[in-house]
Amino acid sequence: MNRIIKCISLLSWAFITISAYGQATKAPAYPLISHTTYFSIWSFTDQLNASDTKHWTGKNQPMLGLIKVDNTIYRFMGTESGEGVELAHQKEVTLNATQTIYNFNCGKVDLEVAFTSPLLMSDLELFSRPVSYITYKVKSNDSEKHQVKVYLGASTSIACNKPDQPVIASVNNSHALSMLKAGTVEQPVLKKKGDDLRIDWGYVYIAAPASARAIQYITQDNEALNSFLNNKTTSTLTEGKQLFLNTIIPFGTVGKHATEKFLEIGYDELYAIQYFEQNLRPWWNKDGNHNMANELEKAALSYKLVMERCSVFNKQLYNSSEKDGGKEYADLCVLSYRQSIAAHELVESPQGELLFLSKENFSNGSVNTVDVTYPSAPLYLLYNPELMKGMLNGIFYYSETGKWNKPFAAHDLGTYPIANGQTYGEGMPVEECGNMVILTAAIAMAEKDASYAKKHWQTLTAWTNFLTENGFDPGNQLCTDDFAGHLAHNANLSVKAIVAIGAYAKIAGMLGEKETAAKYQKIAKDMANKWAVRTDAGDHFGLVFDSKDTWSQKYNMVWDKALNLKLFPKAVYKKEVSFYLTHQNAYGLPLDSRKTYTKSDWILWTATLTDNPADFKALISPVYKYATESTSRVPLSDWHETTTGKKVGFQARSVVGGYFMKSLTDKWLNNNISK
Repeated sequence: MNRIIKCISLLSWAFITISAYGQATKAPAYPLISHTTYFSIWSFTDQLNASDTKHWTGKNQPMLGLIKVDNTIYRFMGTESGEGVELAHQKEVTLNATQTIYNFNCGKVDLEVAFTSPLLMSDLELFSRPVSYITYKVKSNDSEKHQVKVYLGASTSIACNKPDQPVIASVNNSHALSMLKAGTVEQPVLKKKGDDLRIDWGYVYIAAPASARAIQYITQDNEALNSFLNNKTTSTLTEGKQLFLNTIIPFGTVGKHATEKFLEIGYDELYAIQYFEQNLRPWWNKDGNHNMANELEKAALSYKLVMERCSVFNKQLYNSSEKDGGKEYADLCVLSYRQSIAAHELVESPQGELLFLSKENFSNGSVNTVDVTYPSAPLYLLYNPELMKGMLNGIFYYSETGKWNKPFAAHDLGTYPIANGQTYGEGMPVEECGNMVILTAAIAMAEKDASYAKKHWQTLTAWTNFLTENGFDPGNQLCTDDFAGHLAHNANLSVKAIVAIGAYAKIAGMLGEKETAAKYQKIAKDMANKWAVRTDAGDHFGLVFDSKDTWSQKYNMVWDKALNLKLFPKAVYKKEVSFYLTHQNAYGLPLDSRKTYTKSDWILWTATLTDNPADFKALISPVYKYATESTSRVPLSDWHETTTGKKVGFQARSVVGGYFMKSLTDKWLNNNISK
């Protein structure tokens, strides 16, 4: 423990640079704390001090930020105001993969506030630790010295579904940290399920290293501001409704050289998911032998190293994305990174398998929806295929144990966070079989090893055979774009089946099953040739078979390119892309000829079909325009209107991980790993 104190004390002089290095500067909403679907706090305005911070659902989870410079107090976060409180001037905000960074002028000092959620997929221990850092850097801007202290207040609504739920709060100090802790009195662990819900079990923590000499106390929410204004920082309050957790960090005398201090905000869910009647702890505490106090201490001890690792990763992600698709593409990747991850929960199954379970946010609240996994996949295939497996493991288990006994893949595992079996009203037979087979092949490509597919070969074979019989000309059924309704003879859904059969052949070849590979490759190739005839509409290919006056994005075809299956001639890609370029609206390419709305993840996939950088840019620039100009101020919606830039539905969903499709495809083709 002495090492913790020593490491933290070094931070009084060790300056950690947090650089924006040309990152995104505009978003429809800004992630502040981003870990899971329950621990996800955002700013819905460009100015951090222009609105209350909110849960991704839009319900208030207020945090208040104040700084006292000599005898003047400035508000840099939240909306609470009082006599004598001035508004800090926000000079800029920048985003990178793991951080949102604000810079303020507060009279005679400058303040930088950085929110860091260290979601590094290469390190699952760190990735799963539900602790974010809030870092303050303060320096004089007039060459004089000033007395400074910084205040953070956090509402106990962070640990409530509804703000008026009774809570218990406490102050807990050790020789390493000072901590505030709060949670509901009721603690209804895993008793609620659904979409527009927030967690009301477990505990939120606000912690500061002992070396920061933080003052921590508890008030009612309507007393928090005055407590700082009037220096009333002692409280015996431990139970009530709408409480506030208050932390003051004294900076002492601040000069022209920046002084940096930090605090931590963490959440202990206790139990995260119910999986086939068994309650599972979050990954960081999967064995039940860890506690949040220790996690906060480890986070404090590793602060400098974590910030350095985040800085390296932020640069790597941005630079590689910019190389793949240009600055607008890189900015879109930055905007999607934390959002996609924070719509998941990482746990371990009773069988010892990793489960990375999504919540279908602002849709129907399904858990582990296969056709949400499918569009999310590129991000995880690119950075850690183990997480991709974690998105498929539960669906394979569901089928292979006989709990799901239909000849096609399930749609979901339940309604979040209760994963006891599918609750969606009907199946999507071709959709989900195609998704599972394609993504299993993608894992094999990412790992250059088909062992994972071999483990599930019997199931994959059954699903592929289902597609050979039912996939070419799908009946009247739903696809992942279920909001558009049922559709028979869906040409894009047919592409999915064809590509999946080809992907199965690819896996068979990797496993040395030459006859099987040849058989299914021929089936897929014959289907592709037949498809091109049935859907040919002259200058494009139709939405449905034998209909020349319709069209649609053929986003499923991108896997033919990414997996190098060579089922469809490049002339097919080129014809479609040329047609798309003439049918765009101000905020993007419509999904199909029926409506003017679109799905931005699919546009990024469709754009990846082209090898022409100018065409790629032309297709994604309207999406960038939407992301930076939309008047729908919510965490990025993937379903928006191309004529107005307003969201139609959905927000904060994991599917924006699909924005990384161009980077994934380029990596695979450039490395020739699909040969």
